[in-house]
Amino acid sequence: MPADETLVACQDAALTFGRGAQAVVAVHGANLVITTGERLAVVGPSGSGKSSLLHLLAGLEQPTSGKVIRSASLGTFGIGLVFQGDSLIPALNVLENAALPLVLAGRTETAAQEAARAALDLVGAADLAERLPEEISGGQAQRAAAARVLAQAPRLILADEPTGRLDHATGTRVLDALLTAADRTGAALVVTTHDPAVAARLTVRRSMRDGRLLAPEEIS
Repeated sequence: MPADETLVACQDAALTFGRGAQAVVAVHGANLVITTGERLAVVGPSGSGKSSLLHLLAGLEQPTSGKVIRSASLGTFGIGLVFQGDSLIPALNVLENAALPLVLAGRTETAAQEAARAALDLVGAADLAERLPEEISGGQAQRAAAARVLAQAPRLILADEPTGRLDHATGTRVLDALLTAADRTGAALVVTTHDPAVAARLTVRRSMRDGRLLAPEEIS
């Protein structure tokens, strides 16, 4: 794959919820280019628009003005989104949760579970494989959710406050796993965070304030 291939580009992309006097602008005219190998931290307080920006990048929301252009080369599992909240299916155990997207895409159950086990091991959650979501902690559920994305080997990993609800040690393990997975596959990684220590582990920082994405800032 080309080293500088553009995976996703925002061109004056804005996102507004509601209409008229009740309208809330979540993202104001964002301009952003994500290329292969990118390591980007989007930093800002709660309510600054970070999650909305990730949802635009992932295609979960469509811009109300401007454009978000995604490379046709991304394919079925080109973009993986690690949600901030608990997103596991209660009736499935952790391994089944991690393997489910691959099974739905046509992988054999054996192949899907093999990829899921490897991803669970990467995030330090291999011992949780047979447990149900109700039997694990919130931090463990976050690791399992990260494994579900990593099992798909996406070319663009979007992680929404992946360490925000975790203790320091667990948060470090999750971030380590995201960086390791991205390094192994050459994937781009975009992480939203309010933690300067997390942002410092990525190459470029973009700040958001009141829905506005500020200029890039190189981290030495």
